Amino acid sequence: MENKRITNQFSRRDFFKTASMAAAGGVLMSTLPTETSANVQGSDRLKIAIIGCGGRGTGAANLTLALEKGVQLVAMADVFRDRLDDSYDLLSQRYGDTEKIAVPEENKFIGLDSYKHATALADVVLLTAPPGFRPMHFAEAVAQGKHIFMEKPLGTDAPGIRIVLESAKIARDKKLSVVVGLQRRYQDNYLRAYEHVQNGAIGEIISGQVYWNSRGVWVRPRLPEYTELEYQLRNWFYFNWICGDHILEQHIHQIDVANWFIGEYPVSAQGMGGREVRTGKEFGQIFDHHFVEFTYPSGAVIASQCRHQPNTFFRVAETFQSTKGHINLDGQNRGLLQDRSLNTIYDHDGIDDPDPYQVEMAVLIDSIRKGTPVDDTDFGAKTTMAALMGRMATYSGQVITWDQAMNAKQKLVPDTMDWNSTPPVLPDVNGYYPVPVPGEANVLV
Repeated sequence: MENKRITNQFSRRDFFKTASMAAAGGVLMSTLPTETSANVQGSDRLKIAIIGCGGRGTGAANLTLALEKGVQLVAMADVFRDRLDDSYDLLSQRYGDTEKIAVPEENKFIGLDSYKHATALADVVLLTAPPGFRPMHFAEAVAQGKHIFMEKPLGTDAPGIRIVLESAKIARDKKLSVVVGLQRRYQDNYLRAYEHVQNGAIGEIISGQVYWNSRGVWVRPRLPEYTELEYQLRNWFYFNWICGDHILEQHIHQIDVANWFIGEYPVSAQGMGGREVRTGKEFGQIFDHHFVEFTYPSGAVIASQCRHQPNTFFRVAETFQSTKGHINLDGQNRGLLQDRSLNTIYDHDGIDDPDPYQVEMAVLIDSIRKGTPVDDTDFGAKTTMAALMGRMATYSGQVITWDQAMNAKQKLVPDTMDWNSTPPVLPDVNGYYPVPVPGEANVLV
């Protein structure tokens, strides 16, 4: 079964070829399908705004600007001026001698409400700020009638996901295109493997193991001039109100693949986790390991593990067992399907596959040009909820059901904030932040 979102008007392989060329160094208008490249000058130019100018926002803007001549960056927003300036400088180095960069000083917005002003100037917004802000940024973009790319996850608490789901209804009514940065759904080895699953080649998936085991990510030192709020915003990965822990921010990719391939969302989760290695105050609140068993309506059980511990087993991948065989997949463009006797059904070694990050941006722009909206919000929000359910299970040590998670009242992100706001979490007198304790943490109210 072909992915309908990328087969409209031209073949899936042609689309991937186009996206691959873009990833390799930028696509000229002549390489795009005629309907995509027509009428892209003057009033038909798509104006882009970045909301959140870190590495992911800069990367998404770069991939979007590489697609065609008819896109132009016109506005940028971030809470920090230095981060916005770094992003602008990097993009200007590549596109400064073209018409693709048109961001005058008055279109560079700084502060916690900067997203509203940048959104107002654009046709397409790239929502790439830390995930705690995603629900409010998405709601604003939808209210203003903008097409949207938004990074995963789509929030850090259940109230935020409920906002996303309500905003998604309005986006559909307005026929807005929304692409979510769960890029494995745009990656060739996953799409090919999924086709075989849909065609019944390996029967029904009954179990699996999904992994994001790595050494961890950056830590930014606290400087004397930082307020507590600025410190947390610059180290957002380590604070649950703005990040959601790495089971949500990173491991969501593997949980999404499980949901996608099984065709369901889990009905319950139970697991364990804690801090054994990354225990310093610089690591904020988050755990350094999680292990979750997700149970699905069909009875399938997925064992999920993610870890941030240096010098331990590294793996970022997905494996599934089925009634007729098994699947092995990873983000490095590999995929293997075998039957129970280990005979190969399909072996994908996609050395030359296009960059899925480029593909998802091409899908967004193409859908806008053709007036055929793409909508990733349903699976994006529900997979975010599944990952949140896993976090609730490891933090509490309890079995958490889908309904409990979806209806949870615990709200981590304030409705409004400014630079004088007190962060939702504060350190103790020794500089340590509160860490959830299984058996004691109340994750629902």
